Amino acid sequence: MDLTVIELRQYTLRPGRRDELIELFERELVETQEATGMTILGTFRDLDDPDRFVWLRGFRDMPTRKKALTAFYFGPVWAEHGPQANATMVDSTNARLLHPAHWSVPDAPSGFVTAELTAGPVTDDTALAVLTPLDVENDFPQLPVRTDPITVVLRRDPDPQPAPNILRLAPTARSRIS
Repeated sequence: MDLTVIELRQYTLRPGRRDELIELFERELVETQEATGMTILGTFRDLDDPDRFVWLRGFRDMPTRKKALTAFYFGPVWAEHGPQANATMVDSTNARLLHPAHWSVPDAPSGFVTAELTAGPVTDDTALAVLTPLDVENDFPQLPVRTDPITVVLRRDPDPQPAPNILRLAPTARSRIS
């Protein structure tokens, strides 16, 4: 994978508006973000919170991230659809900049995904991905990111059970990670 910067974004939404955001996102915002240099990796419904949308996007590097985010968020597509997307959200600041220490996400879909958020180093060659904190300055301050040193481990799980620090995720129709 040629992506060295991954964003994990968790949006808290207004009650009952998650499917509205997902429909808008998948119809208007996937290809248009990718056209600027982003890769939309995964989009998910949080199984434990009906008002949370979780997604991952990747960038080749930090300069590409800044250029792509600037082009998208100051461009015509976001000018047209951003107000509708933002109207579904309570909070969009729960985001992390990560680096793929391990990445083996195949194209074949298989069901549910878990994202374990943990402190400290993780080595797990059986995981879909191990994403480590990226210790860089956020060069696009319009989108705040968290700086706590959390590692994210993505796994496939046919029957994910609730557990502390685990996001149980159902891929949306257009998610590349499933």
